[in-house]
Amino acid sequence: MTKILMVCLGNICRSPLAEGILRSKLNSNTFLVDSAGTANYHVGHSPDKRSIAVAKKYGLNISHLKGRQFNVSDFDVFDVIYVMDESNFENIIALAKNNADKAKVKLVLNEVYSNQNYSVPDPYFGGDEGFENVYKMLDEACERIAEKLS
Repeated sequence: MTKILMVCLGNICRSPLAEGILRSKLNSNTFLVDSAGTANYHVGHSPDKRSIAVAKKYGLNISHLKGRQFNVSDFDVFDVIYVMDESNFENIIALAKNNADKAKVKLVLNEVYSNQNYSVPDPYFGGDEGFENVYKMLDEACERIAEKLS
């Protein structure tokens, strides 16, 4: 079973959306998809209501997900760790125990824009439109990931 982790800052906006989108594109018998945050602000909280709403608009239910913080042991559990931005990347790389751990960490939008290191913007302080834009970015990236893995 291939295990994939999606990571953002608080694990209530971008990474739960990415988790829900990628899960919908992969066979759950072959792939496990989870999400986490680099910070502990929202541990145990449901995703932001705007993330839940945009996911629902596209037929996905992420309301049951709960925020958690990335843990060093995640390197042992997951095969690939997709991060949403450069800050998340640096925070996760700083926790890596070795080069094998570091090699697992990738910027999610590099799946669409190879080696461009674009960030998925954090929509938390914006309006609903930001969540819609983030959904579309993540949907495209997750489609590429699913194509690559299938």
